[in-house]
Amino acid sequence: MVNFYICSMDNFVVSALKYRPDNFNSVIGQSSITKTLENAIKQNQLPQALLFCGPRGVGKTTCARILAKKINENQESSDDFSFNIFELDAASNNGVDDIRNLIDQVRIPPQTGKYKVYIIDEVHMLSGQAFNAFLKTLEEPPFYAIFILATTEKHKVIPTILSRCQIYDFKKISTDNIKLYLENIAKSEKIKFDDEALYLIAKKSDGALRDALSIFDRLVNFTEGNITKELAYENLSVLDYDIYFKAFNQLIENDITNIILLLNEVIEKGFDGQHFIDGFSSHLRDLMVSKDNKTQVLLEQNKSLLNRYIEQANKKSLNFILTAIELTEDCSYRYRTSKNQRLLVEICLMKLCSISQIEQKKKIAILPVESIKKRDSLKIIEETTNKLEEEINIVIKKELLSDYKTSSVIKENDLSETKKEKVVSGLSISSLKIKKNIEKELKEKQKQENIENFNESFNQDDLNKEWKVYYTNLLDNGRKNIASILQIDDPIIKNGNEIHFTLSNNTNKIELEKNKPPLLRFLRNKLKNSEIQLIVGVNKENEKKFIYSSLEKFEKLKSINPSVEKMRSEFKLRL
Repeated sequence: MVNFYICSMDNFVVSALKYRPDNFNSVIGQSSITKTLENAIKQNQLPQALLFCGPRGVGKTTCARILAKKINENQESSDDFSFNIFELDAASNNGVDDIRNLIDQVRIPPQTGKYKVYIIDEVHMLSGQAFNAFLKTLEEPPFYAIFILATTEKHKVIPTILSRCQIYDFKKISTDNIKLYLENIAKSEKIKFDDEALYLIAKKSDGALRDALSIFDRLVNFTEGNITKELAYENLSVLDYDIYFKAFNQLIENDITNIILLLNEVIEKGFDGQHFIDGFSSHLRDLMVSKDNKTQVLLEQNKSLLNRYIEQANKKSLNFILTAIELTEDCSYRYRTSKNQRLLVEICLMKLCSISQIEQKKKIAILPVESIKKRDSLKIIEETTNKLEEEINIVIKKELLSDYKTSSVIKENDLSETKKEKVVSGLSISSLKIKKNIEKELKEKQKQENIENFNESFNQDDLNKEWKVYYTNLLDNGRKNIASILQIDDPIIKNGNEIHFTLSNNTNKIELEKNKPPLLRFLRNKLKNSEIQLIVGVNKENEKKFIYSSLEKFEKLKSINPSVEKMRSEFKLRL
């Protein structure tokens, strides 16, 4: 056992105090701020009010104390300079009387040294009256007074205080810097450690060096001076990385049985399903960043663990990992509101193990026709291939017909075969030949029917007239839904051949887009312009036109039939 940790309680000093920096060079992770402060002192350009803000445990108060000491360190006598440094904890001294006492002290110039430094920690805890009492002194302090304010919540400091201070934003300390600092302390105290255990402490601290040192002291006591990876995971209530590596391997192998048993093992250790699924989601994120050499620096892990991540990430595609992340994040979001939380996690794991099978089915569904023929000559595959060719033929012909700009009216029997079509995604030499043949047929048909392209101009009145004719025909044929949509607004001509039509919601837009091709063909034919384009937009403001209150509905009915009002009064009805 290490002597440092078996000494008496009277002599024990926690690492956060024992290794607290006493100069700017020993401050970790805030080099830009410390350099700025050092240069300000050298050039005698130090402001009289500074605000240090940032997360807890990153060096705000430490830097304030170092700065306070360095301001007077070049004076002739340094023994009494500690009397020129005053600290106020605003968390417990946040009243207006406390600030008034501080202001009274500010009025007295220093007896030794050149400056008096006032450090106010957790300044956001001051009351509103205390802030107001402090404003005037902070705006016009005596030449010998310097105020250093520190806070973890800058947004709670009133703007009038912020505007009077030079603000320094402290950042979280990186995992690598914390790990290196802990390693130096461990070597100094002759404490044995696993590299991965120190990385775990650094990650657990979330960028706060003080928290990391507190965890470090706790683990030293728990492990008796030998911080192993296993004991660190046990004491910090963190699941071992091996659990998640094992879970991902089972996911790759579609091993639903063992991944469910692994979840049970985790729960028996005292972890809940939320802890496991959140940790697995983080593991998947680390695999995602491991796929690219440029993003591997975001892992912040030791070299051996980094290599494991890279090796496992290369086993699956990026799309596979992204799909897995979506499933785990959805499970985590729904966990708290679920009545059967364990079942929710188990179903999520089953879905994760099925990703490969779903992707394989998708690949088979979009295989080119020729690829299917070459893959297998069995009769079933040949029948499937023939079916796909027919469906591709139908889809290509539909696309060509919808894009074909002509003023002629396409007969119903030309499109009858597309009513039962299915959308199939495929691209092969065979499908390209089919497309080319259909294009050739259409060109020949155009010559036979003497179809010509028109580009005649038209005005708003012409458009409104034909628009009305179209939706009137729809009403006559019983298609009231699409007809009512076309009556919501008036079409507007823009940029020559563009017809803009605005709807009040996306539902109507989707319905109109489905019926757009026949409308376009009708307008191109009637207006003799094959370049016409229909652009459908959505404006939520228009929706207000079609929403009526009960009173508005009643007034409308009353204007149509005045006897409604008489009936309401006789029966004493209320709206």
